[in-house]
Amino acid sequence: MHIYEVLKRPLQTEKIMYLRDLHQYAFEVDNRANKTQIKEAVETIFKVNVVSVHVMNQSAKRRRNPRSRQIGKKAQQKVRAPGWKKAIVTVPANQQIELFEGV
Repeated sequence: MHIYEVLKRPLQTEKIMYLRDLHQYAFEVDNRANKTQIKEAVETIFKVNVVSVHVMNQSAKRRRNPRSRQIGKKAQQKVRAPGWKKAIVTVPANQQIELFEGV
């Protein structure tokens, strides 16, 4: 997998804004990516050292079909795969990712 295919997009939520004070940044990553691939991608793209990587699988939202009353899972729009993968990356205290600063 190519380095630029690992990271899909940065995540911007209120909780992640608080994590920036702890030098932690969150990204949506490819479902096939592992921790070492995520670490290499962040280090090469943003030119920072990565201390640790935490990866979690986010489940798809549940939905109910009004006609049959069956409960299923919502599929993503582009990929059509249920759920997605999120990575929280920690960098040293003296470094920062400029993509998130000033937002």
